[in-house]
Amino acid sequence: MNKLLEFGRKAMFYVRVLSGYEERRIRSYRLELQRRLEQAHEKKAALRRVPEQVILSEVRNMVEEMQALNKKLEETEAAIEEYFKPLDKEAEIIMKMQLDGEESTKELLETLQKQALLEKLEEERNANTQNAETSQQHNQDPASAPSHAQMR
Repeated sequence: MNKLLEFGRKAMFYVRVLSGYEERRIRSYRLELQRRLEQAHEKKAALRRVPEQVILSEVRNMVEEMQALNKKLEETEAAIEEYFKPLDKEAEIIMKMQLDGEESTKELLETLQKQALLEKLEEERNANTQNAETSQQHNQDPASAPSHAQMR
């Protein structure tokens, strides 16, 4: 009976081979294996790309966060500048007043120095004229001295 079953199996195999059924089955199995292999390669390549994509997405997120932070920083700086504008104007006015005061003080000092120089020159002239007058009087006194002596 086993021989009969074995013979039947071999006969069925020959029939399938001759009809092309077995060949189609082998081809389909081979194509299925090839398709699975390609899918596995694609998954492997995708897994290799995943870290790159994760890194790129994290970098994008960090860049977006930094841009948002920069924008907030600029807005804060603008708000601070706007807040301190009146103080800056007052400080500028005070500085101008101080500079004007310093300039007027310098001008006053220069004027006082000029006046002091003029007074000094005038005193020197007066002293020179007094010296000249006294020297003239001394020059005249010796001539008048003998005349005084003659009078006595």
